[in-house]
Amino acid sequence: MTERRQFSGGMKGKNLRYLNEPSQPARMTRTGFLLLEHFSLPAFTQALDTIVTANLLRPGLFSSRTFGLHDGEVISDLGLVIRPDGRIDTSAIHDLDLLVICGGYRTELNAGDELNHLLRLAADHGVILAGLWNGAWFLGSAGVLDGYRCAIHPEHRPALAEISKATHVTSEPYVIDRDRLTASSPSGAFHMALDWIKGLHDKALVEGIEDILAFEESRYRRIKPTENVCVSAPLREVVKLMDANLEEPLELEQLAIYAGRSRRQLERLFKEQLGTTPQRYYMELRITEARRLLQHTELSQVDVLVACGFVSPSHFSKCYSAYFGYRPSKEKRLVK
Repeated sequence: MTERRQFSGGMKGKNLRYLNEPSQPARMTRTGFLLLEHFSLPAFTQALDTIVTANLLRPGLFSSRTFGLHDGEVISDLGLVIRPDGRIDTSAIHDLDLLVICGGYRTELNAGDELNHLLRLAADHGVILAGLWNGAWFLGSAGVLDGYRCAIHPEHRPALAEISKATHVTSEPYVIDRDRLTASSPSGAFHMALDWIKGLHDKALVEGIEDILAFEESRYRRIKPTENVCVSAPLREVVKLMDANLEEPLELEQLAIYAGRSRRQLERLFKEQLGTTPQRYYMELRITEARRLLQHTELSQVDVLVACGFVSPSHFSKCYSAYFGYRPSKEKRLVK
């Protein structure tokens, strides 16, 4: 039996994170989102999308529900009307592991006795509490942020500092302090949710979510997984050129000319920063894209091999089998 080829550097992580399954089935984490009037729809969707994407990669990790303070619809900051799944109450609290308070720029800072009681009840039952935009103010109002660091939108920092003097209000985009998660913006909500998931599951899952939701941000972040190494500007341009020319791969001499380097200099850059050769890295880019197209599109195998620069079905099948251990015709199609 022929031994499978191993991907190099960052390409190894990029592929294996979709191949590896956790050894033990994980317990489902139950999440709830309390949508306050005029809540920030972008902040809410960034956090929710992160959780949903985790489920796409590893089905069944999370459940999610939306709640309102009352029965009926809630209007977001963008004027879109949302009908939550239900009204927040004591029974809902008992069925959650995480409760996210979704505020917004125009969300009125008025908690009310009932919400304060429910948040204190959630804290007493060990529910992780989170706040988006000015959601931290409501946690502070209930007294469940005492002794915690938190993030809140700049407009509402003074109000939180006044109502919850035992809370350390920061200027950070997001903060995770033990069992309190807070974010001051949509981007902060994404990174908050991502870091929270990282604490629950493996690094491969988190990097998979980043590849889908923050592709450009994650692309060059960690080239060598065990080291915090980023590619240099010349090598970054070469990788971009490779990525843009998968159907008709460029020769190494062409890449060197575009990068303003000699062939030998280019080979040294790849060896030092990516731990591989330009030719192998190019092949791994193409075979990775081929797998993505087979899984997520309805393109035929012939269309895929042409799109990824393979000269014949037999060559494509041989390369695919070498890396993934099975022929491209056996690839699982994820589109319906």
